[in-house]
Amino acid sequence: MAGASDKARFYLEQSVPELQELERKKIFTRDEITSITKKRSNFEHKLNARGSQPSDYARYAEFEMNLESLRRKRVKRLGIKSSYHSGQRRIFFVLDRATRKFHGDLGLWMQYIEYARKEKANKKLLQIFTNVLRLHPTKPGLWMYAAQYAADEADMTSARSYMQRGLRFCRESKSLWIEYAKLEMNYVAKIAARSRILGLDGSRLENKKSPQNEEPNADVIALPELTAEDIDPSLQKGDGLDQIALQNLNSTPALTGAIPLAIFDSAMKQFANDDSLAEKFFSLFAGFGNMPCLPKILQHVINYMLQIWPTMPSCLSCYSQQPMIGVDPYSAEFPGALGMSLERIRSSTKKTQRMSELYERIIGWLQPLSKITDLDANVQKVISAIVRRTVRDYEDAAEQEGVLTEDKTIQMVRALRDAGCQKEAEKLLVRNCQRWGTHEQLPDLQVVAIRN
Repeated sequence: MAGASDKARFYLEQSVPELQELERKKIFTRDEITSITKKRSNFEHKLNARGSQPSDYARYAEFEMNLESLRRKRVKRLGIKSSYHSGQRRIFFVLDRATRKFHGDLGLWMQYIEYARKEKANKKLLQIFTNVLRLHPTKPGLWMYAAQYAADEADMTSARSYMQRGLRFCRESKSLWIEYAKLEMNYVAKIAARSRILGLDGSRLENKKSPQNEEPNADVIALPELTAEDIDPSLQKGDGLDQIALQNLNSTPALTGAIPLAIFDSAMKQFANDDSLAEKFFSLFAGFGNMPCLPKILQHVINYMLQIWPTMPSCLSCYSQQPMIGVDPYSAEFPGALGMSLERIRSSTKKTQRMSELYERIIGWLQPLSKITDLDANVQKVISAIVRRTVRDYEDAAEQEGVLTEDKTIQMVRALRDAGCQKEAEKLLVRNCQRWGTHEQLPDLQVVAIRN
């Protein structure tokens, strides 16, 4: 016990100059300094004695964080320049001791990482990532966190390195493959958005070729547009080279979606018979609706799924949804895309024996469409009719296959309500009561039905 007391006293003595300065500059009173010293003494004796727990280190670090936050607020309020200050260093020291002693406790590591990120201590954070990943290489979440941090700092090289190293240790982690693809898709989306804002996506050339559509009878005077080339004609000499550079930029793998496709192909080789993973990739890619390379990526995924699983509900659902992805519901192209999806739904029902599963998936991506407000009345009617018929077909198929349950029926009732088919929802609700009597969510649905 004497050794623990000596070590605790040694650590406490190191903080004496700092506490003296805080008292001298009246940031803390003498009573507050005494309370801080007593608190630190209790923590140090706990940490250096036998039987200390990770929670002791966590509480000590939290106490120091709160103390440092209070010190900063008082310094700002009093307008004092604190020349000698080691609050951040002390917190890092406590957390470093904690992770050295309990290196298997991920909670302490995450507290360490979060504090370093909050303080923007980038060099320290990189060191922490190196240590924790060396000790826990089979934790996919740590690789994802490190890669996302590097991506947020605009360091895609390090982000890719983290993901690729993580996949070497965690090849069976599906979530890591998905997150890697998501990381690359976010990067492609950012590059495409910046190119569009800067006019590097070919729009500048189109604006030069296509004259402005002006009304001849407009009560305005059209002024000519001046460009840098009009003021300095010598700039036009390099325009051809600029266009070639733009074409080369748009054909790079980063903008054509080659990297996400390579990740998808590698994941499919790793999980050859997992159609649900391919469906997750499709859903991930479909979330990036405004990217120029998205049609190519989705077509590649659909072609692979149709080749490997042509009769699986997951494949046929993605195939049916594909025409509507990336199409604005308020645009003139949406009715045509909706009609094409409807044709694919009809053809898909003839290719699979698992009808209820297919209908359930179709309702899953139709339901958000039915919630969109201010749609064209005719389009809204078509969506409601598709949802109504799909729910009816699902009920018949699920009952025939023996997979109809109370929870599934409740989901169908909600889908009908969202699509504005209140009468059909009430009828399905009545049939549900006749089959199973009651359900924990039925009272809420019945109250809504009565109000409507």
